[in-house]
Amino acid sequence: MENSYRKYLLVFERDKAWGFYINNLGRTKIPANSNYPSTNHPDSYMFSWENGRVLNEFHLVLITQGEGEFESNPTGKVRLLNGDVFLLFPGVWHRYRPEQNSGWTERWIGFSGTIARQFIANGFFSPEDPIISNADQAQILTLFDRLFLLFEREDFGFQRTASALCLQLMAELYNLKAGGLNVAEMNTMVNQTKSIMYNHIDSSIKLKLIAKQLGVSYSKFRLDFKKQTGVSPLQYFLSLKIERAKELLLATNKTQKEIAFELGFESDFYFNRIFKKKTGISPGKFRSGTKIKRPSLQF
Repeated sequence: MENSYRKYLLVFERDKAWGFYINNLGRTKIPANSNYPSTNHPDSYMFSWENGRVLNEFHLVLITQGEGEFESNPTGKVRLLNGDVFLLFPGVWHRYRPEQNSGWTERWIGFSGTIARQFIANGFFSPEDPIISNADQAQILTLFDRLFLLFEREDFGFQRTASALCLQLMAELYNLKAGGLNVAEMNTMVNQTKSIMYNHIDSSIKLKLIAKQLGVSYSKFRLDFKKQTGVSPLQYFLSLKIERAKELLLATNKTQKEIAFELGFESDFYFNRIFKKKTGISPGKFRSGTKIKRPSLQF
């Protein structure tokens, strides 16, 4: 087992202005039949199982080589398994501990900032669903190790570099949360579909036939595509067509009707309706509005 490590940082206004900063991080092995949490933490981070704790920052905790339990006001009691990550949120009461007869190994990072709060405001992570399973993946463990090394050395600008690594860690965890363990399979399927779309941008495609050719049901095909891209396959394909239409409107003298026909729209009316829905303006206004001469720069 690697040596235990913990660090609580001085955070200055310049660090806070960056928008995402690390307050503390560490790793430790909790032996069986020992008190939890271990000592040598600042008073503001200590807690007892009886009273629990409320933090004024985010914490990310990865559990390996052990199991335990977690409880918060939004979740109630939840079982923690080997490889689970759980998030702690500012202002949310919680408590957690390893199994008494086995202990566990934990890695944690405490962080704050306006960017961190955006994760919550935009719905990527929530106090109601704070646990991500099977997070003891190589890329996640490597990011933890890089953060520990960075804070041991404290090179110039280490807080800003650490914020980037922690954001990458959060991205990996969200991808795992959203995609599960079939991310590689999903990537292959979605990338193949995108390639088909690019190659048929001037015609129509049958999405159910594509799903059949890829060996998945249409419902799974549609769900996995939307998980990765944020939109349905049809809306993605239409967006590709509209982006191509913008290029043709600006770079050629083709009429709107000619462009609609070239891109495989069933009618000029349908093209106009989809274009306006996607961009907020008609193709004609887009063409005339973007050709307005820009004022010359004055020096």
